Amino acid sequence: MPKEAVPKEAVFTLKLEPDLRRAFMATARANDRTASQVVRDLMREYINRHQRVDEYAAFLSAKVERARAQASAGRCAAAADVEARFASTRSLSRNG
Repeated sequence: MPKEAVPKEAVFTLKLEPDLRRAFMATARANDRTASQVVRDLMREYINRHQRVDEYAAFLSAKVERARAQASAGRCAAAADVEARFASTRSLSRNG
């Protein structure tokens, strides 16, 4: 059974305040761009930005889970030991 062809173009209608539309159209025209070109660019930018946010959230969640697993397994340092180690490192870097 053949797949139905997806239209290569779709109409996207949105409601805008008249002043916003006028300013947008004038700015697009001043930059030798059509409104459609600018909106497509804005949509792609929006999608990419949110994909990066989602990827970072997944990365951070995995990192937290690994840290929790290490802590549960007893593979962690006491706060006093961490402070002492970094105090020593700071002292070495100052006296470098």
